[in-house]
Amino acid sequence: MNKKQGEFLVRLARSAINDYFLGKETKPELADWLNEKRGVFVTLRTYPEEALRGCIGYPYPVKPLWKAVIDSAISAATSDPRFFPLSLDELDNITIEVTVLTPPKELTCSPLERPRHIIVGKHGLIVERGMYSGLLLPQVPAEVGWRTPEEFLDGTCQKAGLPNGCWKDRETRVYIFEGEIFREIEPGGEVVKD
Repeated sequence: MNKKQGEFLVRLARSAINDYFLGKETKPELADWLNEKRGVFVTLRTYPEEALRGCIGYPYPVKPLWKAVIDSAISAATSDPRFFPLSLDELDNITIEVTVLTPPKELTCSPLERPRHIIVGKHGLIVERGMYSGLLLPQVPAEVGWRTPEEFLDGTCQKAGLPNGCWKDRETRVYIFEGEIFREIEPGGEVVKD
């Protein structure tokens, strides 16, 4: 995706949250690329502290991109169970980040070979085992200081509510994906591609 498309998605996410608080429906003008089904996550951060304030999305391409962005933005603002819902007054102090995902691909190698197929900083991870599932976006390792695939795998296991090292078991499924990240430098300001 190009920077202009990414900027459109970030602006769409901000409009969706604002419209939600005002009781309005967001109706963007739709170009063909917006109707493609894509996985997407919307991340909200406080400004200037950059503390996480909400992050929700669709790992799999189940909805048209425009609809997935709107739904994810509203859910990140109102339904992330880790945080109280955002208020309209807070929106001016929040930056928005949109990560557009490639379809997740299962690592079918032996469990102990999984770290060799993961590039920290490029790949995001999904870990699934039984009814447990956890996802971490490609940008998370840099944010928390993980440098190795093993640390990233353990962190994703924890996100799923599973013990460290469960990725070494055949019963655990591991998927990788990539993401294109577009974010505001300041609330409502310039959008950059990371």
